[in-house]
Amino acid sequence: MERGRPRCVIVTEVSQSWRGVSARLWAPRACTLGIDGSFELSSRIEDYALIGNCVTSALVARDGSIDWLSFPRFDSPACFASLLGDPANGRWLIAPDRNGMRVERRYRPDTMILETRFRSGSDSVLLIDFMPVPAKRDTIEIVRLLRGESGSMRMRMEAIFRFDYGNVIPWVRRHEGGLSAIAGPDALVLRTPLSLEGRDMTTVGEFTLNEGETMPFVLTWYRSHEREPRPTDPSAALEKTERWWQGWARRNRTKGEWRDATTRSLLTLKALTYAPTGGIVAAPTTSLPERLGGVRNWDYRYCWLRDATFTLYAFLLSGYRAEAQAWREWLLRAIAGAPEEIQIMYGIGGERRLDEYELPWLAGYEGSAPVRVGNAAYTQDQLDVFGEIMDALYSATTHDIEPEDDARRVQEVLLEHLESRWTVPDAGIWEIRGEQRRHTHSAVMAWVAFDRAVRAIERGTLRGPIESWKAQRDTIHAEVCARGYDSERGVFVQSFDGKALDAALLRVPLVGFLPPGDPRVARTADLIARELACDGFVLRYQTDDRTDGLPPGEGAFLLCSFWLADNFALMGRMSEARAMFERLLAIRNDVGLLPEEYDPRAQRFLGNFPQAFSHVGLINTAHNLSLAQGPAKRRAKS
Repeated sequence: MERGRPRCVIVTEVSQSWRGVSARLWAPRACTLGIDGSFELSSRIEDYALIGNCVTSALVARDGSIDWLSFPRFDSPACFASLLGDPANGRWLIAPDRNGMRVERRYRPDTMILETRFRSGSDSVLLIDFMPVPAKRDTIEIVRLLRGESGSMRMRMEAIFRFDYGNVIPWVRRHEGGLSAIAGPDALVLRTPLSLEGRDMTTVGEFTLNEGETMPFVLTWYRSHEREPRPTDPSAALEKTERWWQGWARRNRTKGEWRDATTRSLLTLKALTYAPTGGIVAAPTTSLPERLGGVRNWDYRYCWLRDATFTLYAFLLSGYRAEAQAWREWLLRAIAGAPEEIQIMYGIGGERRLDEYELPWLAGYEGSAPVRVGNAAYTQDQLDVFGEIMDALYSATTHDIEPEDDARRVQEVLLEHLESRWTVPDAGIWEIRGEQRRHTHSAVMAWVAFDRAVRAIERGTLRGPIESWKAQRDTIHAEVCARGYDSERGVFVQSFDGKALDAALLRVPLVGFLPPGDPRVARTADLIARELACDGFVLRYQTDDRTDGLPPGEGAFLLCSFWLADNFALMGRMSEARAMFERLLAIRNDVGLLPEEYDPRAQRFLGNFPQAFSHVGLINTAHNLSLAQGPAKRRAKS
């Protein structure tokens, strides 16, 4: 993207109720609804909805196709991987076998139960998709219920079972009440009263559904060497799952005009939580591109430490103390060990080896190759994570989550280590794969680490050499203001003694490094809004191969856009803050989900989806705009 302000198109606000688009529904492969109402060859990212059970999840397209599903965990090899290839890599389609359908969908209120309605004239069929919660031990289920609402409709079910990201074709056998599929450690059983048959490595069922009739499908994963699980009553599972999600959603104590939006984002975060450990994946997908056809394709099915503070605030301010405490405990377990061995990210169980490799048999989403599994960024040095850890642990105590001895010891050891490390060049918050440098944001977060340690000592929740840490804090502050600041333009810059802008510097007032009234803060925010904006959506930085070692070009980063709204709110520029926030709300898809990045020109979602960081940003910005003690205000005051 060229320097300066790119010209883009901003989408208009969308409704969160039932929405429909006329489209051709049946085609020989996974399809989506185009802007003109016709199907395109592959589903757009924004045409997917998420279902999950707090252990793993699936993406369901508008056309009734499950195109992504990992068994049994978020980070397991996918059973349905057509999202990153084609139907031969696995999918599960249930849809009308006719053209000219009108498709409407929504989540049942305060749940992750997806409802997709297919209409044609006076004929109507409802498809209900969900994953029972809580998940059974060592088994994972997806339930799909078809209900005839009016008239009659000819339907088609097509299941293409493939294990290991579409690379392994299992043995498929007829089964009492359905069929089974087995390969290596994985086994599936599909139970349905529908008569099924095999055609060209594909399981197919065709039938007519009349008004008042129901056709159930229950797909169960289990370990192939174990006994097949007992059948599930799909109607009872639906009722139980609906009660579970609605009970959880009722705990949201957010009030005001954005409560519905924050509830949907909180439900999404909960669905991205791995319940056995409390870890939260950044996204449930891998390799959805940051630029269509490009190579910026990464695996996000892991837990980043820098998500900790944002997520803690989102849960705590919304009334979810247990989730915040579980996340803190996951964090302490994950980083246990020598401070020099701390990673920027871990597996959902705290795993440390996340070796990166490519899957050459997958063509990539819309040809965006390579498809990657694992993430080599786990080996990078990123000094900002020390500040994120200290801020997260300090934030927990300010919300009356009692400190533990382990937490105290971790903080003391981390600070001792950081004293000798904070001047070392690193890869920075954006995990550049180019030359390492002294990133200004990393230094700001090193300041945060010592600042929170000093505050914790003053609160009596930590022990340590307070005078020494105060002096270290002051030294870092002075160096950032001298070398991370461009005095000619009056703004903070990406790296020491550099000139490039970086939206990460919007965090300067959000973490309390400088007060929002400081003119350097306002100038930085204003210049980012002018030079890193794409018609109101903020880029991370101007990408080029010299900066991050990759070909240039990507979408606007939504979390940075939320940060700009936070900056405006802190500065009292509420009309600008609200305009930015409402612009971000308007690009959510029809079921309220957000990706990592957005292309305003093409009106396309980019990056892994749905993105926890974006939904955390939505929640925290809503609080900053509506509460006197939102997360940014709390830190800016001190």
